[in-house]
Amino acid sequence: MGRAFECRRRAKEARWDKMSKVFPKLSKSITLAAKNGGPDPDMNPALRLAIHTAKSENLPKDKIDAAIKRATGNDAASFVEISYEGKGPHGSLFYIECATDNTNRSVTNLKTIFNKNGGQMVNSGQLDFMFTRKAVVEFEAEGVELEEIELELIDHGLEELEVEDGIARAIGDYTSFANLTAGVEKLGISPKKAGLERIPTQPVELTDAQMEEVESLLEKIEDDDDVQVVFTNIG
Repeated sequence: MGRAFECRRRAKEARWDKMSKVFPKLSKSITLAAKNGGPDPDMNPALRLAIHTAKSENLPKDKIDAAIKRATGNDAASFVEISYEGKGPHGSLFYIECATDNTNRSVTNLKTIFNKNGGQMVNSGQLDFMFTRKAVVEFEAEGVELEEIELELIDHGLEELEVEDGIARAIGDYTSFANLTAGVEKLGISPKKAGLERIPTQPVELTDAQMEEVESLLEKIEDDDDVQVVFTNIG
C-alpha cells in the first residue's frame, strides 16, 4: 500500500511539474497569436491552432480565454517575440524563440545556461544560413489518402509531404503558412500541430554519449520560462 501510494504521489507531482512549465508557454503562444492576427480564431489560423494545441495539452478553457483577452490589454504592449542563437558542445547549434516582457532577463538567463554547459551565445543572424524557415503542418497519416492530399495541397504551397511514425508532415515555404494550414483544414483534417519551424540545412549525427550531453543543455534551455521553442541541427 505504501509503495503504491508513493508511486501515485510521484506521478501526480510529475504531472503538476509538466503543467507548471507547459501551461505558461501555451498561454503565451495564444496571446501572441491573438496579438499578431486578431482575437477571432475563425479569422486567425495561428490562433486557431494555438488553441487546438493548448486543448490537446489540457489547458483549461478559462486560461485560454484569459490568454486571448490579455492580447488586447496593457500587458500585451511590452510582450515581444525575440530569437537568440547559440552553439553547444560537439557542433550542436541552437535557434531559440522566446516570448518575453523582459529581454534583459531572457538573454542573461540563456547566456548563463550556455556558459555553464559547454556552449556560448552568438550574435543574432550568425546561424541563419544553417537553418531554413518552413511552414509545417502535422496530422495523423492513418486512414487518409496521402497521394490525393499531396496533390490537393500543392495548390496551397506544399513543397514536401513526409510521413514518420504515423504522422504526416506537410512542409512549405514559411510565407505559405496560413494557406497551407487552410488547405489541410479544407480537406476535413484536424492538424495535430502547426507552426513555423527552423529546419537544419546540415544536420549533425552524434554518438549516444554526445547526445546525452547536448540533450542536457537542451532541457535546461527549454525549462526557461521565456523560451517558447528551440530548434537544433541534431539529425
